[in-house]
Amino acid sequence: MCERDIDYDFEQLQKEIHKLARKKGWWPGYKSVEDIGKTNIPEKLALIHSEISEALEEYRRPESWPQQVWYGEGNKPEGFGVELADAVIRIMDLCEALGIPLASIIRNKHAYNSSRPKRHGGKKA
Repeated sequence: MCERDIDYDFEQLQKEIHKLARKKGWWPGYKSVEDIGKTNIPEKLALIHSEISEALEEYRRPESWPQQVWYGEGNKPEGFGVELADAVIRIMDLCEALGIPLASIIRNKHAYNSSRPKRHGGKKA
């Protein structure tokens, strides 16, 4: 699979995620980027953060950490990996709503990061 195929798959998934979120009622009154309004952005960012917090809670449960995915009531996927996936899904949804080409930006940022020195800036791991 070439980079173009990977980008297309990612971009297509981003579109599908946003389409489903709209269908499920997560974007009431939304028709275009102009409809979002600045008050929705902090709410969407808080929801992304909440998924990361839920991943932390799963990590803290010793019985769930090694088994990153299991199926709960109604066959719902649960676990650390699932909460991380939820965060990515929310990020992709928001990016699609805002017209942000996330795949391209990730590729560019990754290329930049690869040019940086080891542990750049003297930061701790």
